[in-house]
Amino acid sequence: MSKAQFGMVGLGTMGRNFLLNVAEHGFSCLGYDLDAAKRALLLEEGTAYSVAAANEVPELVSGLEVPRKIMLLVPAGPIVDAVISELAPHLEKGDLIIDGGNSHFSDTERREKFLAEKNIEFLGVGVSGGEEGARYGASIMIGGNPEVYEHVRPMLEAASAKVDGEPCAAHVGKSSAGHFVKMVHNGIEYGLMQLISEAYDLLRRGYRMTVEDIGDLFAEWNAGDLNSFLIEITSTVLKKIDDKTGNPLAEMILDTAGQKGTGRWTSQVAMDLGVPIPTIDSAVTMRQISAIKSERLAAAKKLGVVTDDLTVSEELRESTVEFVREGLLTAFITTYAQGLSLLKTASEEKNYELDMIEIAKIWRGGCIIRARLLEDIRQAFAAEPRLENILVSDTFVPALKKRQALLKAFVHFAISADIPCMSAAASLNYMKAYSTTRLPANLIQAQRDFFGAHTYQRIDEEGIFHTPDW
Repeated sequence: MSKAQFGMVGLGTMGRNFLLNVAEHGFSCLGYDLDAAKRALLLEEGTAYSVAAANEVPELVSGLEVPRKIMLLVPAGPIVDAVISELAPHLEKGDLIIDGGNSHFSDTERREKFLAEKNIEFLGVGVSGGEEGARYGASIMIGGNPEVYEHVRPMLEAASAKVDGEPCAAHVGKSSAGHFVKMVHNGIEYGLMQLISEAYDLLRRGYRMTVEDIGDLFAEWNAGDLNSFLIEITSTVLKKIDDKTGNPLAEMILDTAGQKGTGRWTSQVAMDLGVPIPTIDSAVTMRQISAIKSERLAAAKKLGVVTDDLTVSEELRESTVEFVREGLLTAFITTYAQGLSLLKTASEEKNYELDMIEIAKIWRGGCIIRARLLEDIRQAFAAEPRLENILVSDTFVPALKKRQALLKAFVHFAISADIPCMSAAASLNYMKAYSTTRLPANLIQAQRDFFGAHTYQRIDEEGIFHTPDW
């Protein structure tokens, strides 16, 4: 075959499937991996397309059109640096490396600077959608020089998911913006998953519904305003029966959730930038609490805090289950609001020039947090380009005014049934705090002035004040 248009380093599940996706759309591709078995699998699965495998890095580089376009889909961290170091000596001015892994945005900024000194172009690209998205259409968040992106726009748009004919791939901002947006995407994902699990817990232990009935309920909810990938798969996994026991498989899975760090990164960055994201923070916290299973078991025996004795009656369940749906929808909106407000602040602080409309657009398909709500979010930013927080958008205000009481009911019923609902409560309190005219921070300022002479402002006159004789 003639020289390939697109190269890939890393032929694991994500890299191989992404490369096959690009090839299926008519681009000639060349892949490389240290593992010969993975190279062989690429050739086996790519027989219908213009796909080849290189046995070593020089062969990969020499087999690509100039300027070369090489994407990396390898584990984030030192491996990315190792691959870049191996590639760089073989590349020429104007060649392009694309990091499509879950790299921390600070690493992206460092690598961009390193490669710029060698006249090699670099794009940090967030890819969401897992194995299926990589193969059949992902959400792709591109950061870096927009002129450089034009070199690979046809490939990335072709490999992306499509919604109403629009590709879910876009240049979202400068420098490390692609990986920053992907990080916040994952933070929002943490929040939504925790909220869903809290709704499930309330329905299962508080309302005493069967797992099968809850699965049916989530399927019903997915047909309405809550339509989303996460609600859809929740219904699917709840209906799965364990081959070994005949019980719902979800009930047989140990209640300790794992994490790869992107949710924690989101919380850390939000703290650094002074942006409140309590739903996401509490979702990270709940994963951490879930991991200390032995401590929880010991605490349950001594404290007796968690009980299943106080449950919702069948009559009350029938009349209030809609509160759970509406409350969950409201909490979803507040979670997106928190993540998007973090993006707005980061864009200003880091000069990303983020395009919020494009971000909402490309999140509508392919990615894990895709949801019907994102079209409303896109329209909100289109109508109000300088919008600080979607909670005050004309698109959402009418619904939030009606639904905030239902989120309150969700939290009330969970607490009444002794069901932890940290993220739902955080969502409610975020909305209440964000929209209240007066918070008790006046007392905090008085305390700070008392013990540290930190001063305060007054409500009745301008200036900075200190009271020396409290």
